[in-house]
Amino acid sequence: MSHPPDRREVPSRDDGPTSTGDEPLNRLAAAIRRISAVAVGHPVPDRVIARAAGQLVEIAETLEDSAVTSRRARAQPNLAGHPQDFFPRSPIIGFANPIAPPVEVWLGHGDDGQEEIRGRVTFDYPYEGPPTCVHGGVIAELFDELMGAANVIADKPAMTGTLTVRYRRPTPLRAPLDLVARFVRSEGRKVHTWAAIYHEGTLTAEANGLFIQVQSGHIAETASD
Repeated sequence: MSHPPDRREVPSRDDGPTSTGDEPLNRLAAAIRRISAVAVGHPVPDRVIARAAGQLVEIAETLEDSAVTSRRARAQPNLAGHPQDFFPRSPIIGFANPIAPPVEVWLGHGDDGQEEIRGRVTFDYPYEGPPTCVHGGVIAELFDELMGAANVIADKPAMTGTLTVRYRRPTPLRAPLDLVARFVRSEGRKVHTWAAIYHEGTLTAEANGLFIQVQSGHIAETASD
């Protein structure tokens, strides 16, 4: 059962995500996603495209002129928070990132009771590989992100060492997909994790990842901007 926001000072996994609301950056990202889907997937008259392109160029210039050039702040994920909030600007699950589908994720439990990441996504035309199918590279980056989140909830945050993807059958475009990822085991700094995609209960792809644990905050500290 979810707790009202004012019941606790620090958000927990029992609370809903805080990064998916109606903030201006989320609305901007959602609008860009809509534009991308139409531009890639639907025929549009050249005159309409030309007019829209001019308007978008003006918007891009306005945003660039208004952007602050100082080093941007980065925060470590709150390990006790909702999985959707781990990486709010992620290219996969970040609602504020216009290139993200975005994927919805939450905390679930396997048949053995172990905590795992559950999720869902519908990939639109910008993510197409073979006709009517999701691009294999997109599937790989999705697995990388899901397993990273699974490591966080297992208190084993780590960086990807090796990612092995098995494409069992085509993953359909523009169809609801179910997602799962879970921590498997650790050996010293090595973390083993698994993830899968299902369409209507049928496995379409799965992955095993070997991750290497790093010191908390080390990656953010080495960022150059």
